[in-house]
Amino acid sequence: MGFRLFGGNGNGAEEAEPAEEFIEVNVMDSVDRKTGTLGIKVERLSEFPDTERVLRAVRDGNVVFLKIKALKEKDIGELKRAVDKLKKTVSANNGDIAGVEQDWLILTPEFAKVVRE
Repeated sequence: MGFRLFGGNGNGAEEAEPAEEFIEVNVMDSVDRKTGTLGIKVERLSEFPDTERVLRAVRDGNVVFLKIKALKEKDIGELKRAVDKLKKTVSANNGDIAGVEQDWLILTPEFAKVVRE
C-alpha cells in the first residue's frame, strides 16, 4: 500500500510540478471587511468635577484626548488629585492612560491600549 507525499506519484518517480497560481485579494475591499466604530472625544479638564464627565466617556467606550493645561495653570494640587482619580479608575476598568507632551492625557477603554515605544 503506498501513499503520496508532496506531489510524488507513489512509485518514486517525480511528477512535473504544476505552475503556481496566484489569486489577487484586495484586503481593503469594504464589502467583505467588517467595520466598527470607535469614538474619540477631545475633552478639557478645567476643574476636579470634570473628571466624572471624562470617566463616563471612557466607560462608554470612547478614547479621550484630555487637555489638562487649564487646571495645571490654575491649581497643580487639584490637577494631581484629578490625575490620580483618573489613573485609578481607568486602571480598575482595565483601560490605559498616558501623558502626551505636558498638556495632554490619552485615556482608553479596556479594548484599546496606548502603544509606548
